[in-house]
Amino acid sequence: MQSLLSRIARSLASKAKSYKISTPSILKHSFITFAAQPRIQKLAQGTIPGDFLKWGSLGFCRTSKFATGFAPLQPKPLDSIIDIERVKDRSPEEIASVWDDYHLGRGHIGASMKANLYRLLEQRAADCRYFVIPLWRGNGYSTMFAQVQMPHMLFTGLEDYKARGTQAAPYFTASFYQEFAEQKDLVLIRGDIVFASKLSDLEAKWLLETTQSFYLNDTRYKLVERFNKEARDFEFKDVLQALDMPIL
Repeated sequence: MQSLLSRIARSLASKAKSYKISTPSILKHSFITFAAQPRIQKLAQGTIPGDFLKWGSLGFCRTSKFATGFAPLQPKPLDSIIDIERVKDRSPEEIASVWDDYHLGRGHIGASMKANLYRLLEQRAADCRYFVIPLWRGNGYSTMFAQVQMPHMLFTGLEDYKARGTQAAPYFTASFYQEFAEQKDLVLIRGDIVFASKLSDLEAKWLLETTQSFYLNDTRYKLVERFNKEARDFEFKDVLQALDMPIL
């Protein structure tokens, strides 16, 4: 994986300064999504280096504190965001509409998906956890590194991660709520931008939707599989072509 990201970085750096990328040493400083601390500690004994644990304490809020330290915050439960009892008898369309409207203008992103699509996303993410997404900006693009470990997604910039290691802040996080999956065939999604200076609301929404498309579309998912399982055969230009972005 590290050599693959290095190859991507070298390729991008040779094109133009506007999207020069540095490569994170993800085998030494990877990041995990949010889980209960006891579970993280248990996993750490066998598979997770100690510095991974810092990522387990990150919460969902718009703040700059993550650059210098980590607060032991936890993802918000669904019943702290909406009144589940008041909406449980409404149709899936009504619940999704209420959810979307609630997040408008609050510095968060509200979205939803069908339960069967969530299950497919969960299945594929368990097999292929990482991917890279180019984010177009003006006349170039910056590359985002994504970890998809359901029910969460975590995004940060390759360049920022290389510069700061495990002290790098995630730019954007997303949580998937399954409380209505069984009865309503509905999974609610909440996106939280950690650094507004790094990512706009519109960019975050596009990043979330685009990442989902690479895991849910059979053709695009082949690129995700190649990135995770056949690194030597992965070409970043194939991602650009899939997104109709120019190869500069």
